[in-house]
Amino acid sequence: MAAHTGAEIAVHPLDRDRLEHPQPLFAPFEIVPSVPAVELAEGGEIRFGEIRLRVLHTPGHTEGSVCLIAPDDGLLFSGDTLFAGAWGRVDLPGGSAEAMVASIARLAELEDALAVLPGHGAMTTIGRERAWMDLVRSGGRLFA
Repeated sequence: MAAHTGAEIAVHPLDRDRLEHPQPLFAPFEIVPSVPAVELAEGGEIRFGEIRLRVLHTPGHTEGSVCLIAPDDGLLFSGDTLFAGAWGRVDLPGGSAEAMVASIARLAELEDALAVLPGHGAMTTIGRERAWMDLVRSGGRLFA
């Protein structure tokens, strides 16, 4: 039996194939196929000791994009869905502007004080992003 060398890989079912059969479009390195051990389904919960994270399915960047919310701690881990001043790319395989609009509208319903920790870039809050998120929600489209 192989030694456990790290955390288990988790993925939403709609992105499972991307891990099992990676297509490294722009990666300057090989991406090794992986078999996820944990399914990140809408409304599911992940626990790390005292930390409790709830899964929000937020497609747009990919079909299976998710955000993880720690309601007890006032944190949202937004991955590639929401950044400070922007949303994630929708122009790569699996991306959808329409799905991203719905995901941004959903996140706009969260509390202003919720801290947002994106997959990369600066930390922000829902309140700081509210103005443009409300424009996306009310206009039903992403804007340039």
